[in-house]
Amino acid sequence: MTAETTPTEAATDARVTHTTHAWEGDLVVFHIGMTIRKPHRPDLWLPVAAAMPKMLAELERNKAAAARGDEEDLGFLGARTLLSGRGPWVVQWWRSTEQLYAYARLADRAHLPAWRAFNTAARRSPGAVGIWHETYAVPAGSVETIYGNGAAVGLGAITGTVPVTRRGRAARERLGSTVADG
Repeated sequence: MTAETTPTEAATDARVTHTTHAWEGDLVVFHIGMTIRKPHRPDLWLPVAAAMPKMLAELERNKAAAARGDEEDLGFLGARTLLSGRGPWVVQWWRSTEQLYAYARLADRAHLPAWRAFNTAARRSPGAVGIWHETYAVPAGSVETIYGNGAAVGLGAITGTVPVTRRGRAARERLGSTVADG
């Protein structure tokens, strides 16, 4: 900014930095949530709510251990927890559906015991709490993202970002694109 430039002019002269996600390859986006139907009964829904943070912590520990070469990679890339009017909601990113489903079946991990406990509680108190999930298997090149001025959330926050121009200037160019070498 010079003596002749006002702060407003300097702000409008600044260039917006655009980035896009750095992920290459196939991807699985897994949404899972809980619907609290009897909020006055935390004894019924709190155990369900408490299970997810344990699973996410376990998955983050595995991701770190796999990066060090100390454990087999379960395929979990990361997660973000959201709150909706009906209950908590977690968006997870995975390398493959095979790895997601394999984790869900592992008896020595947190998911399977939590799933069994939920089913037992649901039979005892039907309608008190519900769970749901959606799984999206996304082929390579089928994701388009843009982050202006470093506002990386979602996939970009989980996998890092690259300059948007490495995939194309327009959304239609980026969709179906892979990061170019260089």
